[in-house]
Amino acid sequence: MQILEEQKKPALTLAAEGKEWRPPFNLVRWFSLASFFIIAAVALGLGYISTRFVVEESIERDSMLTAQFIHAIGDAEIRHAGITTNRTMGEMLDPRLDNAYPDVAPGARAAARVEFLDHVEHLPDTLLAVVYALDRTVVWSTNPEMVGMRVEGDEELDESFEMKETVSTSYHEIDEERPEQKLLREPEYLFIENYIPMFNADRSKVIAMVEIYKEPIDLVERIQRGFKAIWLATLLGGAAIYLGLFWIVRRAAILLQSQQKQLVANETFVALGEMSSAVAHSLRNPLANIRSSAELAQEIANQHAQKNIGDIISQVDRMSRWVRELLVSLRPVNDDYEDVDLVLAVDDALSAFEPQIKRSNVQVSFTPKSVPPVVCQQVLLTQILNSLFANALEAMPGGGVLSIEIETPLPGQVSLILNDTGKGMTKQQQQMVFKPFFTTKQGGLGVGLALVKRIMERFQGSVELTSREQEGTRVCLNFIVATGGEYGTQHSAGRG
Repeated sequence: MQILEEQKKPALTLAAEGKEWRPPFNLVRWFSLASFFIIAAVALGLGYISTRFVVEESIERDSMLTAQFIHAIGDAEIRHAGITTNRTMGEMLDPRLDNAYPDVAPGARAAARVEFLDHVEHLPDTLLAVVYALDRTVVWSTNPEMVGMRVEGDEELDESFEMKETVSTSYHEIDEERPEQKLLREPEYLFIENYIPMFNADRSKVIAMVEIYKEPIDLVERIQRGFKAIWLATLLGGAAIYLGLFWIVRRAAILLQSQQKQLVANETFVALGEMSSAVAHSLRNPLANIRSSAELAQEIANQHAQKNIGDIISQVDRMSRWVRELLVSLRPVNDDYEDVDLVLAVDDALSAFEPQIKRSNVQVSFTPKSVPPVVCQQVLLTQILNSLFANALEAMPGGGVLSIEIETPLPGQVSLILNDTGKGMTKQQQQMVFKPFFTTKQGGLGVGLALVKRIMERFQGSVELTSREQEGTRVCLNFIVATGGEYGTQHSAGRG
């Protein structure tokens, strides 16, 4: 209760008490900001990882197929040239060593090399093909300008000669500082650089290197389509998660706010109930004694004093009525419901107010309509109608028209509408009219409409009020149709 009270205190009051004022925590705003950045970061991270995985897997797969094709061509040309299987294509690629292998005829060696290089030259999507000897000298290239050039200080090339893998792959842009990247044409996208080692017979040593620069257009297009699909799925997935969580948290925030308001209202009613009960019980006996003494004095008083004594009795009755209204408004409302005949309840209330209606010169327009029973309690419905009729009559001291209508706007719902032609209310008064102890009447207690709203909500109904100054007020009571056991089951479950 203390926390709730401090939340309701204005900033200046808390500052005067030496306490730091902090605005209430806005769950929806903070969640929307925090979740947006978190989900965006996660989505971007997943998108980046996914796209990198697609690129690297696709390129490695393409490079592996290229390397397997190169080795398969080499083995096939060795067999086709009739060279012993103890020799490999890697040993045939350096023309400077044509006489280094006495078991291989120079003609067969040259023929196998020429056929192999012809296949390499006509590989699809090739930008440049280079063959390096063991001393890093270019012994063949699709760019004749490079033949005979010796490459030194190329870490990637050196690492490729040292490795025992089938292929080494990288993808990047043109590096003008690397003299071996003399491509025959400018690539439209990124290009792939494949180092394919050529081994000796027992695969213990790399004796030559085939370097192939490729721009696989079809692969790049498929990768780009994959990019679009991944980022679109990431965007839609992140948006769906964000919106779903935002909807859940927003509903939760609304529910928490409603429960907080209900908690504050309940705490207020409990505190006021305890205080008012003590005050009311303390006032009842003195008021009763004052009234009894005034009545006795009135019997023996002269005519001039009787008027003053009458005023005393009138004011005592007024205070007694306030005490009764205060106790009724703060008394817990029983949840047990009854099937109440709304038309009969309106007729009974009008009959009770008939003398007051005549004195106020008010015309009542009510046409009974056959409607099913509604969910309420007879005693509480009578209290609601008494409060509304009393307000309407007090709003028309010089006479007017009170019209009462019964409608069924929706299945399972009955509405009772009261219209008066009284003085009406301002917009500010309409916003405060259901607050406890707010009243526009001189000498009023301000618990009538608050109790009406409380009773209607207790039985799953609602009350709506609209008003215009100098034109009148319209009050609409929306009741739930009584359906026997079905409503009783739902209502009991709601209370549990």
